Amino acid sequence: VQLQASGGGLVQPGGSLRLSCAVSVFSLDYYGIGWFRQAPGKEREGVSCISSSDGSTSYADSVKGRFTISRDNAKKTVYLQMNSLKPEDTAVYSCAAVEELLSPNAAVRLCFSDFNEYDYWGQGTLVTVSS
Repeated sequence: VQLQASGGGLVQPGGSLRLSCAVSVFSLDYYGIGWFRQAPGKEREGVSCISSSDGSTSYADSVKGRFTISRDNAKKTVYLQMNSLKPEDTAVYSCAAVEELLSPNAAVRLCFSDFNEYDYWGQGTLVTVSS
């Protein structure tokens, strides 16, 4: 399983970006996906995650109401729509996958405190929010 994040860039405060996570896998149907970020000098944190079984989602408090996660299993891609961006959103954003066939909703359950248990990680994409 390989993941590739894309869509990062430089954006002004208040602007929007859409990140994509393309997953190379036979079927995305049994994988939960999470978006994580790491700002300079800070630890990695969970941003938003989506499960495969029922599409349940979770968001960090800092992005609720501004970010939206979605998935397109046919395209094997998960998106993170980021609106009303703030300078504090500046970070390298990465996506990761966790198998959910035997562990339903693992993506949401592990999103914020146990995300190191995700099975597969991709390279990150840099998001810079600055005027």
